[in-house]
Amino acid sequence: MLDFIENLNEEQRNAVMAENGPVLVIAGAGSGKTRVLTSRIAYLIQEKNIHPGEIMALTFTNKAANEMQSRISKLIGQDIYGLWVGTFHRICLRILRMEGEAIGLDRDFVIYDDADQRSLIKTIMKQRGIDGDEITPATALHIIGDAKNKMLSPEAFEETALTAKEETVAEIYASYEKNLKANNALDFDDLLLYAVELFTQCHDVLTRYRDRFQYILVDEYQDTNEAQYCLLRLLAGKQGNLFVVGDPDQSIYAFRGAKIENILNFQEDYSDAQIYRLEKNYRS
Repeated sequence: MLDFIENLNEEQRNAVMAENGPVLVIAGAGSGKTRVLTSRIAYLIQEKNIHPGEIMALTFTNKAANEMQSRISKLIGQDIYGLWVGTFHRICLRILRMEGEAIGLDRDFVIYDDADQRSLIKTIMKQRGIDGDEITPATALHIIGDAKNKMLSPEAFEETALTAKEETVAEIYASYEKNLKANNALDFDDLLLYAVELFTQCHDVLTRYRDRFQYILVDEYQDTNEAQYCLLRLLAGKQGNLFVVGDPDQSIYAFRGAKIENILNFQEDYSDAQIYRLEKNYRS
C-alpha cells in the first residue's frame, strides 16, 4: 500500500480508495477533507495509473488550487503535468479560450473586472437617467451577478421582477449585456454561463471533454451555485466519476447564489452515489 494511504485514518482511506462512480464525502471542519481530496488524486495517478490529463479538480479560490497542486506533487514526489487544477472560473476561461468560437465568442475576448463593471453600470445609469440614490451601481451589479449565478438572462430576470427596484435593475441588466457584447467582453459570472451554454449547445464539444476528463473532483461542493451545478452535471454525466467533498453546515457563499440543495440532493441526482463521512476532528 502507498505510504500516503497508510497514513490516513480508516474513514479517510475508505473515501480515497472508493470505487468508480459518483462519490460524496461529507467532511466537517478539521476532518482532513483537503488531505482526502489530494490523496484521492495521487491515488488515481499512482495506484490506478490514470493519466493526470484525465483529471480535473475544481476549487473556489486560487489559494486552494495552488495548495492542492503543491500537496499532490509532494504526495507523488514529483511535479505533475497535464492535471487540470483551478477555480471554476479559471477552468471555464481556459475552456472558452479554446472552444468559445463554437458559440460565437472571439478568442481574444476581454474579462471585465469589478472596476470595469462598475464603470459600465455607472455609464448606463447616467445615460438612462436612473437616480443613484434610488439604486447604487454596486447594488445593481450585485443583483445582476445574483441573477447570472441563478442562470437568469435579462429577459428571464425581467419576467421575475416584482418591485420597481427590480424592474429598474432589469433595464440596467439588459443594457449591460448589450454593452458587454459590443465590447467583446465577459464579466466574471459570464465565464460559467458561457461554459454551460457551450456544453449545452455543442454536443460534440461536450463529448470530447467528457471523454477526456474521466475523473472530476470538487472541493467545497456545498458552495456551488446553479451555474456550477449545471456545469458539473454536464461534464460528469449521470454515471460519471464525480468525487465531491463538502459540509452542509459550512456554506459561506450564499450571497453568491450558493445552493445548499446541491449537496443535500446529491444522492437524488446520482442514485448509485457512494457516501462517506469524515467524523474525526483533528482540530479539537
